[in-house]
Amino acid sequence: MLGTFVLASACDSAPAVGDGPYAKLLGRAIPKVEEATGLTFKTTPVIATRSRDEVREFLLKQLTSERAATQLAAQERVYKLLGLVPKDADLNPLLRRLLEEQIVGYYDPATKTLYVVEDVKPEILELTVTHELVHALQDQYVNIDSIQAQVGDADRQLAAQAILEGQAVYAQLRASMGETSLRMGGWQRARVAMRDAQEGMPVFSNAPMVVRESLLFPYVGGADFVFRFTQRRPGVDVLQDMPVSSRQLLSDAAYFGRGDSVVAPDARDYPAPVTLPAPSKGRVVASNTFGEFETRLIVFEYIPNELAAGRAAQGVDGDRWALVELPQGDALVWASVWDNAVEAAEFVDQFTEWLRKRHPRIGSRDAIDAPTRTWYAPADSAKGRAARSVIVHVETRGTRPLVVITDAPYGQAAGLIDPARIVIDD
Repeated sequence: MLGTFVLASACDSAPAVGDGPYAKLLGRAIPKVEEATGLTFKTTPVIATRSRDEVREFLLKQLTSERAATQLAAQERVYKLLGLVPKDADLNPLLRRLLEEQIVGYYDPATKTLYVVEDVKPEILELTVTHELVHALQDQYVNIDSIQAQVGDADRQLAAQAILEGQAVYAQLRASMGETSLRMGGWQRARVAMRDAQEGMPVFSNAPMVVRESLLFPYVGGADFVFRFTQRRPGVDVLQDMPVSSRQLLSDAAYFGRGDSVVAPDARDYPAPVTLPAPSKGRVVASNTFGEFETRLIVFEYIPNELAAGRAAQGVDGDRWALVELPQGDALVWASVWDNAVEAAEFVDQFTEWLRKRHPRIGSRDAIDAPTRTWYAPADSAKGRAARSVIVHVETRGTRPLVVITDAPYGQAAGLIDPARIVIDD
């Protein structure tokens, strides 16, 4: 879990659960978790203690699994290409240090056990157990292992993770503050406290923006959605009707529909699957989605204005990127489909500004309103950047715009993919 941000109230009036050292704590926490989630434990959760060295070993195992290592390595190469992390960054050890800095407990779905780090302060222990008990409860209703193992659609994976963590944060806050306090402004104060708690952690504070925000979003953004969900759909289990994209998390209209009535699941705004053709040269080493949230982060890196970044990403209705390995270096192909021409134009305008900030000497000989513009960024030896070509192509598919961005080593972007062969599945 992320850093502690509120203090839980503790009392010993609740009956103990079990015989172990955490029996009284379980007796206090379990009823609160069940009340906050509307779910009941099918089996009594198991709690065990781990040393910090054992926790470090667990984290190392998680981050070096074949699936995690492959996904993280591709993400690192894409982030470097986009200038989101320094060229000499190594995300694997950075994430390990970040988690070691913050973690005081975790639930392991493989062993069905909640682990608490030894020598944790009592007030933090109660918060930790409450939070991780929610994960133990979730695992009795959905397959957490299966959700965490999703590959190929990072945006959908992010949405699922946000519900798991968001529900745990919401239940933790409701257990410590009460539902009335949350409704009367307590949630907004808690959001600020969560961010403040992270800023006091040196590893987190010095991590790249995209890493910090990606770590925070499942907790803050997820809890924000669960809080709104409980207001709009009281008594409904969010685990049985989870959002499938960051857009559904961020936009009430995309998930709940417009107005006061709640739309049926099949009437929601679902992302359109986008399939990229094989490149004309090189090989695809990874392919995934950014989604609305990560698109915001990409724009925000060089246009640090939350409103502008939000407008740039709003209206993305599906996307797919591919990392193409060429002899000259890595190339990125990114295709996105948009709700309408206005939102697509907003994105293209902001991305054009992004290009100018990312590559101060970049230029294009094409007309500003041309459907295809080719940009040339000369080498920058001071920053260790080789020359690049960036093509921004816009066309209409049916009633919706398609934006295709190809960022490649100089002279390699043209013809790398054929936009006409991009498939949008409506």
